[in-house]
Amino acid sequence: MSGLQTQQTQLADPIAPLRELVTGLTALVGATQDEARLLAEGRPLLARLLAQEDWLPEAFAAVRPDRYAQYLLHCDPLERFCVVSFVWGPGHGTPVHDHTVWGMVGILRGSERCEEYTLQAGQPVATGGQHLMQRGDIEAVSPRVGDWHRVSHAGGDAATVSIHVYGANIGAVRRHRLDATGATLPFVSGYDNTQLPNLWDRSAAVRATC
Repeated sequence: MSGLQTQQTQLADPIAPLRELVTGLTALVGATQDEARLLAEGRPLLARLLAQEDWLPEAFAAVRPDRYAQYLLHCDPLERFCVVSFVWGPGHGTPVHDHTVWGMVGILRGSERCEEYTLQAGQPVATGGQHLMQRGDIEAVSPRVGDWHRVSHAGGDAATVSIHVYGANIGAVRRHRLDATGATLPFVSGYDNTQLPNLWDRSAAVRATC
């Protein structure tokens, strides 16, 4: 394929990086259910996606006025993993919460602040630590490696977009959060979209090579 044809194909198939992540993760979860291996081999797959910024359709990067948004991008048919975009406007943040499954969080645009929690006698307790995540950064979550945190927009006027991979259909998972009094409550996050990106119409890219 010539350089011009390659460029035409990329322009005709802007969502290809997301499709490549989904394809890679599908092969990975089909090969193993070992969490350590999933996180180790899934990380470079997510890193390749984060290295490009223009693949995410605007509908899945839209800021809500009242709170952060959670958009499902893909869910494995057997619910072995899902890919989600989170969009944070200035002032947006989560409650303290857990995930109950393995996951990876990567920053596509902007930056997030993560407040760190640990379990003591089964109760999440603030460690007093926090860290800043910026574009390209990736961190793992799970009950094994650390599962409780609070995340917020890290400042500035622009939105932050993070891409999350979870080892389940996370929007339907029964999880836990802390309320303002510190009590642990159950919650199911759901999603803010009812339609998914079309990963599979590759016709324009194929035509570009003809």
